[in-house]
Amino acid sequence: MRIITKRRILDYAKQHPNAAANLNVWITVASAAKWQSIADVRKVLPHADLATVGSSKTVTIFNIAGNHHRLITAIHYNTRSIFILKILTHADYSKDRWKNDL
Repeated sequence: MRIITKRRILDYAKQHPNAAANLNVWITVASAAKWQSIADVRKVLPHADLATVGSSKTVTIFNIAGNHHRLITAIHYNTRSIFILKILTHADYSKDRWKNDL
């Protein structure tokens, strides 16, 4: 899969060093993946979750660093692309305000 806006992950990792190693593992796994559906994603990353956001689109959310951070993505299986939308601490994610931004 091709990761779009990988820079967001790298910038977040600099600000949150406790997530850096897990984010780098996620990049490695996702880059090598040939996912065609959420079922394929969950075979490798079983805690991947789907959510509907304010625009009525569905996003895929990954738990990072023992659930301390959330990586919110839009996966386009047909083009083999993953768009990095947001990365949040669990506390910010739990407020649900991010859903209105997407």
